[in-house]
Amino acid sequence: MPQTYIDRTVQPDDRKRATTRHSIQIDRRENITVSGVTDVISFDEESVICESEMGVIIIKGANLHVKRINLESGELVVSGEIDGLSYENSAGGKAKSFMGRLFK
Repeated sequence: MPQTYIDRTVQPDDRKRATTRHSIQIDRRENITVSGVTDVISFDEESVICESEMGVIIIKGANLHVKRINLESGELVVSGEIDGLSYENSAGGKAKSFMGRLFK
């Protein structure tokens, strides 16, 4: 009689969100449009921190204003004087939460 083996490896979560396109468009360092945004963590006049499918994005500048945010379509539009943009990733490529970064 042949033996049957059962594969008991853990499968990745099938309920993951469908990935959307992620892009960033900066217009004359005055307006920035980010697609693929899943959450806005915090914002003030000097920084906007949002979570995207590619990691946490930090937009730095002066007089920053969130003009539009639509989490259903994943679009974020920020205006102001844009000085820089950076990504933060944790090990494994998955973005850390804001609280996780705060209490390192």
